[in-house]
Formats: sequence, C-alpha cells, structure tokens
Amino acid sequence: MTAAGEEPTTSAGGRMHALVERLYPLCRSITGDGVRATLDIVGEYVPLEVHEVPTGTQVLDWTVPQEWNIRDAYIADAAGNRVVDFAASSLHVLGYSVPVARTMPLSELREHLHTLPDHPTWVPYRTSYYTPEWGFCLAQETLDALPDGEYEVCVDSTLADGHLTYAEHVVPGQVAEEVIVSCHVCHPSLANDNLAGIAVATFLAMALAEETPYYTYRFIYAPGTIGAITWLARNAERIEKVRHGLVLACAGDPGRLTYKRSRRGDAEIDRVLRHVLTSSERPHHITEFTPYGYDERQYCSPGFDLGVGSLSRTPYAGYPEYHTSADNPGFVSPEAMEDTLTVCREAFSLLDRNRRYVNLSPYGEPQLGRRGLYDSLGGRSDAKQAQMAMLWVLSMADGERGLLDVAERSGLPFDSVAGAADALASAGLIKA
Repeated sequence: MTAAGEEPTTSAGGRMHALVERLYPLCRSITGDGVRATLDIVGEYVPLEVHEVPTGTQVLDWTVPQEWNIRDAYIADAAGNRVVDFAASSLHVLGYSVPVARTMPLSELREHLHTLPDHPTWVPYRTSYYTPEWGFCLAQETLDALPDGEYEVCVDSTLADGHLTYAEHVVPGQVAEEVIVSCHVCHPSLANDNLAGIAVATFLAMALAEETPYYTYRFIYAPGTIGAITWLARNAERIEKVRHGLVLACAGDPGRLTYKRSRRGDAEIDRVLRHVLTSSERPHHITEFTPYGYDERQYCSPGFDLGVGSLSRTPYAGYPEYHTSADNPGFVSPEAMEDTLTVCREAFSLLDRNRRYVNLSPYGEPQLGRRGLYDSLGGRSDAKQAQMAMLWVLSMADGERGLLDVAERSGLPFDSVAGAADALASAGLIKA
C-alpha cells in the first residue's frame, strides 16, 4: 500500500503522516485548483472518479457558486517588505477573498484583518464563501508590530464561472448495498481538520481493496457542506442503496476517539461503533447527534435520513488549535491516525459480518456432536466459549436479530459469535 513516488516507511501511520505533510501546503477551498491538486495526489493512492459540477447548478436548496482561485496575496510596507505573505501560508488570506490592489493606511486596513488575541503567535482560518469580501489573517504579534503608515494590499484572485469538484472511489463488495465514507477536502493548511481525515479515508480504502468486503464501500472526497449537498442532489435516485455511512474528520490529534451518533440514534453503524470502542477498552466518548458539525448533518437530513455517524478524535472546535495555524503536521501523529484507521477497520469488519441467520433446525437443540461440531472444538483453549457461542447463535437465529445482538445478549466476543455462525452455516444448521 504505497503510492507512486511515496517513500516507504515502517507503518501505515507513518505513511499517512507523510501524505498529510504533502497535502498541507496546498490552498484548498470549496472550489478551485487547490481541490483538484489535492485529488490528484489522493489519486496516486487510490483511483478516483472526479466530478466537475458547473457554477449555477441547482443542488437541492443551494446553487453551485463561482469558482475561486488565487495566485498571490500580500501586505507590503512602504519599503516593499511583505509583512503578510500568502506564499508563506495559505491561511494568511480570507478564503474566497475578492481581488484587491490598493494602497491604504493601517487604520483602514485593520478593518480587513483577522487575528487571535488569546494566541498571539497563531494565524486564524477564516472564510467568506457567500459574501463578497477580502481580508487577511495574521498573528496578533505581527499586527502589533506594524507601525502606522501606508501599506500596499494585493489579492491576486479570481471569482468566475467554473466548477465545484468532488471525487469518489468505490471498493466493490459482494453485494450492491453500500457503505459511504465521507471526508471534506475544502480546508487549506489544517492538518487535523481536514487532512488527517483524508489520509485515514484513503488508507482505509487501500486496506479494503485488499479484501473482499461484503458491502460495497463508496469513498466521497468533497468540499464541506456544499460538496455533500451536491453529491446528495446528484445521487438521489440511488440513495436507497446506502445502508450505512461514516464521516471522518479530526482524525489525527492526540485526544481520545469520539463517535457522534446518527440522527436516528440507533442505526446499525451507531451500535457497531459503540461495540468496537467499548470492547476495545480504548478511551473514547460517544455523543448524541446534533445538527451542527460536519457532513453527517447533510446525510442525516430528514429527507434522506441515512444511518451515518461521525468518527473523530477531539471533535470540531474542541481543541485550541482548531482552525488555526497551530493545526499543523506537528499537531497530528502517526500513532493517532493509525489508531483511528484501526477502529475503522474493526468497525467495518464487524459491520460486514453482522448477518441475520435463520435456524434450520429450530425444534429443540440440534445434535452438534454427530455433525462434528463438538469434535472441531477439541483441544481449543476457548472450547467452552466456542460451544456457548454456537448455542447462543442457534437460540437467537430467528431472522430478526443479527450477530451483534447475539454478542451483546450473551456477553461473548463478536469474533467468537461470528466464528460459531460460520461453523453452523457450514454444517447446514443456519442460513443467512
């Protein structure tokens, strides 16, 4: 699982971190060449189908906006020194800034400057997607050091009819029913929010491609809000194929894992993530759905009502570095991203095996010994557990309850229950 040109490292976490570092300098927004450049790099890891949706396209209650691109931006003092420079960090420019080329006094310029007084060395991330405006983001200490006087202000950007860009990668499964995995690709130089999510999603897709999953897995790389809404608008006729989903964001910080339930609150993905996190004994937190956050709120909107939850480490706005220059590659770790990836793999493995079975010999307990099922347990250290798992599966195989129900009711490990179901199915005692 190494992309073309990628330096081999010893762990998936290290390779994900290398991807974050590679993507970090790019200036992303909800449209534009930064999104395309990001998808080009992701496409070196997994093949992508890239979609371009023209400006003005109606997508549900929204309209695809004009495309924004930026070549350069700076504030220069009277001597021509760039005191704020887009080339140093894409965060320095208010996202979607309209073009400007003026000279003005500091007193007027201040109206267009954004800082974080409580964190004087950090640069904030700010946008103005749907209101024509221009501005710069800078460290408070930089602003404090600026003397009064005239400053040259330049934002060399364009807002013109173009396209909104998103991409999909599909891992075919044994059935056409789908699990969607969604991450946003619209933030500029923010390592945790959103690059760690992109990296985990990409390496999850690579891992699943090496298996034969039961469900078909569709990975969606789209700008936040408008991108998910565009995907839903363009896929409304096939939404019925989506059985489960997960939004990935803030996937690499040092905090404990956090799972946010779907709007339904009892969707299968909700139960699976709760079981995986609880049984692993990882530090974690499970929160109820709220209609604020990432794109789970679009997928869960009442008209679609998909069973989509959200997995992160520290949730959005829950850490001081959120939406600031302090959310850099040093803030995310290979270990945290690898842990997030592992939970995703465990959850989807459980989801894929969570079949509902029917007992084909439901009148009394079938004789397991003459079918060799007891003999198959001989010498196993977990023979007693495996025997109990068989009995529990037979008892609950009524076509209504899945293997996760069996595991939770019996208190047995899901893997033991799934193994018992495989043995019983092979013996012709149950069928899915």
